[in-house]
Amino acid sequence: MNNSLKYTLLILLFGMLVLIRVFENQLFYDPYLLFFQNDYLYIDNPRREVFKLMTFTSLRYGLNAIISLAILYVVFKDVSMIKFSTLIYLFSFILLSLMYLYFVVNPKQEQYYLFFNIRRFLIQPILLLVLLPAFYYYKLKH
Repeated sequence: MNNSLKYTLLILLFGMLVLIRVFENQLFYDPYLLFFQNDYLYIDNPRREVFKLMTFTSLRYGLNAIISLAILYVVFKDVSMIKFSTLIYLFSFILLSLMYLYFVVNPKQEQYYLFFNIRRFLIQPILLLVLLPAFYYYKLKH
């Protein structure tokens, strides 16, 4: 793949991540978007439909994961890295979803900050920000 095609694909893929973020209110059901924008430490937990919330959070995580895996493939062209990254994404999804579900079902004001950060890992492509430099460093050393 030549450099111009590679950079074009990367711009498109990063653009897709940006679009997911820009249109999050229209695309996904998430009553916590507004809740965490406000002074959430002093207000009550919002009303929510747990199944719908988990479905849309999972959808958003899945979209971010697929796009992130595509970015990793375009950058590194290494199928073994993509397989390893897929395992990381799946393991992270299971672990984070269980913790997220616990906080959704059992909201406690003193745990909102931890809940906020777990939710952030589910709805934003933070794992990509960890994996890109990690794999780059790995490639430099091997």
